[in-house]
Amino acid sequence: MTDRKPRLDALAVILVLVCCVLWGVNQVVAKFALVEVPPLTQAALRSFGAALLVMAWARWRGIALVSRDGTLAAGLLAGALFAAEFACIFVGLQYTGASRMVVFIYLSPFVVALGMPFIAHTEKLAPLPFAGLVAAFGGVAWAFAEGFTQPALGPRQWLGDALGVAAALLWGATTLAIRATKLASAAPEKTLFYQLAVSGVLLGAGAALAGEPWPASLSTPVALALGFQIVVITFASYLAWFWLVRHYPATQLSSFTLLTPVAGLVAGALWLAEPVTTRLLIALAAVALGIWLVNRPTPRGRRVVPRT
Repeated sequence: MTDRKPRLDALAVILVLVCCVLWGVNQVVAKFALVEVPPLTQAALRSFGAALLVMAWARWRGIALVSRDGTLAAGLLAGALFAAEFACIFVGLQYTGASRMVVFIYLSPFVVALGMPFIAHTEKLAPLPFAGLVAAFGGVAWAFAEGFTQPALGPRQWLGDALGVAAALLWGATTLAIRATKLASAAPEKTLFYQLAVSGVLLGAGAALAGEPWPASLSTPVALALGFQIVVITFASYLAWFWLVRHYPATQLSSFTLLTPVAGLVAGALWLAEPVTTRLLIALAAVALGIWLVNRPTPRGRRVVPRT
């Protein structure tokens, strides 16, 4: 691909920062809406609603979402991973706090960093940046142990935390699947549509099998929260993310999103009055270190990631 760039530029940094803030707040919004909309039902509504918006956007832009371009199998895989990720997130939010969930989800860069060298040799991490990701992983693991020893959010906090870690693995696997298949050269709209359409069907089926009750009515705050998730998060921010993944190094992008837990931690504490523990703050410090080490400039003549 001739339009891929070897490093993040100002546009990429601005877009990924906006996405970070939105995604951090999103976990809080999703947990807030759980009081009226069950987890799998809420996730399915997000996917279906955003899929319709992507269809309308693609039609306006003249982008074909259905064509014989060899991306169907990869799209089904990405959609299944996407569905499993958000099933873990929304079910997990019933047992753990939004602040904790958003920290665990952002272990996904560790998965991407480990997998990308098998896909693109130009994105192999040097020892120091890799050590940064290991530090981030260690900090989050230490925070995770809190769910067994001092569960401030109930005896099943560990389960919600574990589902957050599972979601991180699935998100990382989704990023790798996109980069390793023909989806890497597909339009971002098509990549997103695959995930939304497939996940909408799978999550809807899961909600039906679980016997989740359909909400008879929605209060105005919950309706606004659901609309925010559909329009701003699942449509606009994810479309921006897939555009970034297509044009910039996935490892650098994924590590930069470790800033998201900061936004999630603040939003959870302010909106839901969730406890901010010392272990969680240390985990945030560890992921911040990981961001700096992965994205620090390499001295001239010793570039780790060669230009493509």
